[in-house]
Amino acid sequence: MVIQVVQQDDVCVLRVEGRFVTGADPEYLSAKVDELKRLHRGKVLVDLREMPYIGSTGIGFIVGIFTSVTMNGGQFVLVGLQPRVHEVFHLTRLSTIIPSAPDVASGLATLRAEDARAGAADARS
Repeated sequence: MVIQVVQQDDVCVLRVEGRFVTGADPEYLSAKVDELKRLHRGKVLVDLREMPYIGSTGIGFIVGIFTSVTMNGGQFVLVGLQPRVHEVFHLTRLSTIIPSAPDVASGLATLRAEDARAGAADARS
């Protein structure tokens, strides 16, 4: 499994490739979380198009990032869930908590739409 952290305008994109299963290197995962935190971005898009399977370690990693981002007022979206990964998120009911989109363009639109809603709410205040 490989995780790339890249900056795309005001969004931090995590691209996950390969099977995210138990036994993944905890030091590697911790380093990726630290890399994400150093970017100080309030918008995170996790691209899972190249991840065919997820285990409990992967779920914990994603939930941890989701919690960290949203508890600090940020926005988070998953994109490109493969059928088996989508099924895991559905069975665990995480799909009712963590927003997802079918592709990167839709995910970016979701993050920007949330910005527009927040701006409109601020203008009414």
